[in-house]
Amino acid sequence: MSEPVVTRFAPSPSGELHLGNVRTALFNWLHARRHGGRFLLRIEDTDAERSRPEFAAQLLEDLRWLGLEWDAGPGREDAAAPYEQSRRSALYTAALEQLERAGQVYPCFCSTLELEVSRRAQLASGKPPRYAGTCRNLDAAQRAARVAEGRQPTLRFKVPDTGKVEFTDLVHGAQTFACADLGDFVVRRADGSAAFFFSNALDDALMGVTVVLRGEDHLSNTPRQKLINAALGQPSPTYGHLSLITGDDGAPLSKRNGARSLRELREAGYLPEAIFNLLFRLGHSSAVLGMHDLATLAQQFDTAHLGRAPARFDFAQLEVFQKDAVHALTPERAAVWMQAHLPSGLAPETLRAFVAAIQPNVILPREVAEWAAVIFGDAAPAALADETSESRRLIREAGREFFLAAAAAVHASGTDWKALTTAVRTATNRKGPELFKPLRHALTGVGHGPELAPLLPLIGASRLQARFEHAATLA
Repeated sequence: MSEPVVTRFAPSPSGELHLGNVRTALFNWLHARRHGGRFLLRIEDTDAERSRPEFAAQLLEDLRWLGLEWDAGPGREDAAAPYEQSRRSALYTAALEQLERAGQVYPCFCSTLELEVSRRAQLASGKPPRYAGTCRNLDAAQRAARVAEGRQPTLRFKVPDTGKVEFTDLVHGAQTFACADLGDFVVRRADGSAAFFFSNALDDALMGVTVVLRGEDHLSNTPRQKLINAALGQPSPTYGHLSLITGDDGAPLSKRNGARSLRELREAGYLPEAIFNLLFRLGHSSAVLGMHDLATLAQQFDTAHLGRAPARFDFAQLEVFQKDAVHALTPERAAVWMQAHLPSGLAPETLRAFVAAIQPNVILPREVAEWAAVIFGDAAPAALADETSESRRLIREAGREFFLAAAAAVHASGTDWKALTTAVRTATNRKGPELFKPLRHALTGVGHGPELAPLLPLIGASRLQARFEHAATLA
């Protein structure tokens, strides 16, 4: 019987979640759900200088909003808790003492400057930069002398001089790293806190993580972490290192080429369904088309379909998914999504009618605000103030009598769209686009948007009549 699948997402709370982080969380969640396993959330906050509680709180909120609930983690602790690394220092200390007793680590007194000089010398001689082993064989007296000088040592893991670390990556296939190329690496910082290589590897083992999907920038970390767990007698998970996400310019996705954090996308009105449906397809091939919920995507997720090539993030594609997501909202959820951009005090029946009228024609909430201004505002559409606009051209071509006929029809029949168009057609002998385009531009200032019939009752007879009379003065 195969062991249960346990995945994890282990962010550092040093900033907001960007789309690369979010895709990592999503893929780990999907893999766990596909196999009926567990998804863990661990907060890697050992870097006290960069970690912020507000970022930790934000990422919890972001993951919940996206629908990625965790089976164990902050707020859902189990026997492997705590799930904040800042609360796990006793576990790290005990494991480091185990390595010290076994002679597998040693104190390193090299300064940052000394390490940089050594790195540059190695590069200049055409060698890969790695720790030169300066402090590896210091005797007790030499170590005591350095302590007496006030030097605070780090603790380095003693990598074997010979041998290889081999493993199969779920994305990149068979991997082989010569131990001689790795160099001894830091497992405890000079301030006494556990380094990433160490705490990350140990926690995965202690929490029973079986599969880790993470960015390909961590691929070179894997042999070091496997050495740590082997030295501690702990298992290592199976790793899969995900391809890079790039922007339109081919560079890694960042603020410079238009990337936004998950919070920024959320506040702009993007829906979670749009985001996770797009991310599902970034670096992961699938025959599934269209919009789907997380449960369906989980059944379609397959690590065998993870690609090695960089995955390009395209905002235009996000807009496509966003459009589909908005159009699929229930009326109740659509009303909540629009609420912040509507005038206060709308009657419930008016709100329902507004949502039904514009939902098929909007993608982001800012468009909701624009249509609310068009429908409920007393001023004429802004485009009518521009003599060079398409609206003004159509109004001039329609002529003064056209709009006077429209105003008279509203006066006689109110907000009845059929009565309005019938009256104007009879009075002017216009039909088709020559009838409908001038009416739309006079009322809304644009040539596209929701059907006019349901808009008329929302605009109201007095505003309709005023807008047609205003258009008559411009014709």
